[in-house]
Amino acid sequence: MLVLGIESSCDETGVALYDLTAGLVAHQLHTQMAMHAEYGGVVPELASRDHIRRVIPLTEACLADAGKTLADVDAIAYTQGPGLGGALMVGASVANALAFGLNIPVIGVHHLEGHLLSPLLADPRPEFPFIALLVSGGHTQLMAVHGIGQYEVLGETLDDAAGEAFDKTAKLLGLPYPGGPLLSRLAEEGDPTRFNLPRPMLHSDNLDMSFSGLKTAVLTLSKQVEAEHGQIDEQTRKDICRAFQEAIVEVLVSKSLKALKQSGMKKLVVAGGVGANKQLRAALDQAASRRKLEVYYPPLALCTDNGAMIAFAGAMRLKHATAPGSYSIKPRWDLSTLPAA
Repeated sequence: MLVLGIESSCDETGVALYDLTAGLVAHQLHTQMAMHAEYGGVVPELASRDHIRRVIPLTEACLADAGKTLADVDAIAYTQGPGLGGALMVGASVANALAFGLNIPVIGVHHLEGHLLSPLLADPRPEFPFIALLVSGGHTQLMAVHGIGQYEVLGETLDDAAGEAFDKTAKLLGLPYPGGPLLSRLAEEGDPTRFNLPRPMLHSDNLDMSFSGLKTAVLTLSKQVEAEHGQIDEQTRKDICRAFQEAIVEVLVSKSLKALKQSGMKKLVVAGGVGANKQLRAALDQAASRRKLEVYYPPLALCTDNGAMIAFAGAMRLKHATAPGSYSIKPRWDLSTLPAA
């Protein structure tokens, strides 16, 4: 059973082939970062138009890499939501048109479920149940995962997600779009002892988080440095980046460990773009080693939006496949409403 997956929820076009026996066969990805950098953020109309240009060539390249043709595809999965409406419509339209022409079923996939299950594409892969730390773009959540479609939200951010905080803080520090990954790279060269920023909700009695105030603390610190020295030099910028990242990582690690303790589980899965952060991975690995816990991550190439996670999630939900032709997109879609596989 060969599943073609199409991801087009925001600013990356991803296409992949997943086989229930052979695993991930091939995947292709195009990012729109360079195009949106000129505007300092994602422009939805431009994102949609670029998906239109990219999705067919990427599909052809993916099939060529796998030595397959469309006739070999048994089902097509696509990101149904959440995401940008126009961008989602591109993937949904292409998936349904191909499926209609090939007379094969389609599966609408929840974008966050794709991220949530992406560590199952790694080797070794975790077994259910486990705690999941989902840190993807506009989402930061801790969930108890008992199986496909069996998700219980234990805690989440009350304002900015971790990824949003990274990008917004980077912009405050004058870093070009997309600033989050660049902030992380600069933090590697920063002095962790020079500045100390607050750890919001670190000691709260629940598993919720908050990162908006941390962004404000960086703004206050930056203004203070500028008032004292006239400007922020390159090393000071790196030191502020390090202090910011230290605060984010400590909160995420602390809340994850608390979720494991409260649930009695021993396995943690980390998914989403921020899951590629080197300092977060190192801190979680160290904490897990001390406490005899297991931590799993998706392959680095599959941390950001990609077609592989959609193809895999679709393969796990084949029984929910439908005939092509009558489809919808869900720009807003609560993960907890998904049925069990």
